Amino acid sequence: MRKLIVYLKPYWKASVLAPLFMLLEVYMDLLQPKLMAQIVNVGVAERDLSYIWQSGGLMLGVAAIGLIGGVGCTIYSSIASQHFGADVRKDLFRTVQTFSFRNLDTFQTGSLVTRLTNDVVQMQTFVQMTLRIFVRAPFLSLGSVIMAITISPRLALILAVSIPILFAVLFLIIRYAYPLFSKVQSKLDGVNTVLQENLTGIRVVKAFVRSKFEGERFGRANKDYMEMALKATRAIAINMPVMQLILNASVVAVLWYGGHHYWTGGMPIGDLIAFLNYVTQVLFSLLMVGMMIMSVSRAKVSAERINEVLETRPEIADSANAKRCAIRAGKVEFTDVSFGYDAGRDPVLRNVTLTAEPGQTIALLGATGSGKSSLVALIPRLYEASSGRVAVDGTDVREIGLDHLRSRIGMVFQESVLFTGTIRDNIRFGKTDAAQEEVEAAAKAAQAHDFIISMPDGYDTLLGQRGVNLSGGQKQRIAIARALLVKPDILILDDSTSAVDLGTESRIQRALKELISGSTTFLIAQRISSVMDADTIVLLEEGRIVAQGTHRELMLTSPMYQDIYRSQLGKEDVVYG
Repeated sequence: MRKLIVYLKPYWKASVLAPLFMLLEVYMDLLQPKLMAQIVNVGVAERDLSYIWQSGGLMLGVAAIGLIGGVGCTIYSSIASQHFGADVRKDLFRTVQTFSFRNLDTFQTGSLVTRLTNDVVQMQTFVQMTLRIFVRAPFLSLGSVIMAITISPRLALILAVSIPILFAVLFLIIRYAYPLFSKVQSKLDGVNTVLQENLTGIRVVKAFVRSKFEGERFGRANKDYMEMALKATRAIAINMPVMQLILNASVVAVLWYGGHHYWTGGMPIGDLIAFLNYVTQVLFSLLMVGMMIMSVSRAKVSAERINEVLETRPEIADSANAKRCAIRAGKVEFTDVSFGYDAGRDPVLRNVTLTAEPGQTIALLGATGSGKSSLVALIPRLYEASSGRVAVDGTDVREIGLDHLRSRIGMVFQESVLFTGTIRDNIRFGKTDAAQEEVEAAAKAAQAHDFIISMPDGYDTLLGQRGVNLSGGQKQRIAIARALLVKPDILILDDSTSAVDLGTESRIQRALKELISGSTTFLIAQRISSVMDADTIVLLEEGRIVAQGTHRELMLTSPMYQDIYRSQLGKEDVVYG
C-alpha cells in the first residue's frame, strides 16, 4: 500500500488538514467527561445551579468546537480520498492502454474491470477512513487512558488487562481473515468475467437459446463469490461480539471496583462517572481500530491487485532511440519470421519471408488458424515476433516509435468495433480534426455514405454501444471508412468485407484504388473472388507460406489454390485451364 501513497502527495494540504481537524475533535471529546465530573462533584453535590449552567454552557461550546473539527475532517478527508481514487483509476486506465495484446491476454477483462472499480473503491474508502478513524481511534484511546490514569491509577489496572486481550483477539481474527479477502476479490473477478462475456455476446446467447446455460454459469460464479464473501464476513463477524463482551466485562469491573471506592469515600461519584466514560471511549476506540484493521486487510489485497497492473511493464514499448519519421512509402518486409502466442507451444507462424512493395496489394488466403491475422498483427506491433525481422521501409518495426508506426497504418479488424457516439465521431476516430468533406470522401469509398445520409440524422446519428443499431455490413463499412480517413501508408483489411455482398465489396475495392492508390494493402479474405486482382496472393498453411504469386500464376502452379478456386466458384478457369 505504501507504493500508492504517492497519489496523495498532490493533495497533501487536505491530507494534513483532515487529521488536524480530527485531533481538534478528539481533544474536545476528551474534555467532556472531565467537565461532566465537575458538574456532578461541584454543581450537583453542592446544589450550585449557576455552576451547573456555567459548566453546561462550556460543555456545549466544547461540543460545538468538536463538531467543527469533525465536519472539517470529513470534508478534507473526502477531498483527499476522492482525488486519490480518481488519480489511481486514471493511471490504471492509462497503463492498460499501453499493454500489448499479450499483456491483455494475461489479465481477463472481468479482472481488469474489478481492479478499476471495486479495488479502487476499497483503497479510496481505506484512505478516507485512515484520515479519520485511524487518527481518531488511537489518539482518543491514548488520551482516554491518560485521563483515566489521572483520575484513578488503581482502576486503570482494569485497562491493563482488557486491552492486551483485545489486541490478541484482533491478531488471531486478522490472521485468519486476510487470506479470505484475496479469494473474495478473485471470485468477484469471475463474476465480472462471466457477466462481461454474456452481455457482449447476448445476441449469440439468444440465437442459440443458451439463456438457461448462461444463467447457470453465472449462477455458479455468483454462488462461489457469495460463499467466499460469507466466509470472510463470518470471520469479521466474530470480531464485534468478542469486543462487546470484553467491553461489557470491563464496564462491570469498573462499576464493581469503582463503586466500592465510592462507598468507602475514596472516589467522588463524578470521578467514577468520568472514569467509566473514559474506559468506554478506550474500548470503543479499540473496537474501531479492530474494524479498521479488517478494512486494512481488504485494502491490502486491493492494493496488491492494483500494483500488479501498474507494475506490469508493456511487453511492447518504444526503444531508447525510436525513430519518428521512418515510414515514407510503406514497403513491408518479413524476413524469416516466426511467432507463437505462448512459450512452449507450437508457433503460429514459421519462418515466413515476404515482401510487399509500396502500393502493392497483398492478399492472404488460408484455412482458419493458418496464421493470416497473426502475420498482419506483427506489422503495427500488436504482437512481437518471436524471431526474425519485420521491417517497414527498411527499418525494423522495433526501432520505430509506436505512435508513428501505428499512425501510418490503417487497420480494420475481423470484428468491427464501434463506440458510443455519432457516426461522424466514429469515422473521425483516428483523425479527430478531419473536415466533413474528408469524412464523406472516406465514407463514399467505403460504400457507407448512401446508407448514412438515408438516416434521419445522417452523420449525426447516434450509435448505441458497439454500434448496436447498425447491421453487420454497415458496421464493417464504417470501420473501413475510419481506416481510410487517415490515408495510411499501409492498410490492413482483416476479412473486413465478410458481411457485405459481392457487388458492394467490388465497389469498395475499386474506390480503394482511387482513394489510397499509393498505400500498401494487406487483404485477408475467405472468398477467392475478393483477391483475384491482388498483385500477390499468399497461401498460408499451418503458419507457413506454401505458395505465392498472381492469380494466373497460382492457377498454373498451385494445386491447393486450384482446389480453393473450384470449391468456391465451381468451375475450372477457362483462361488458365
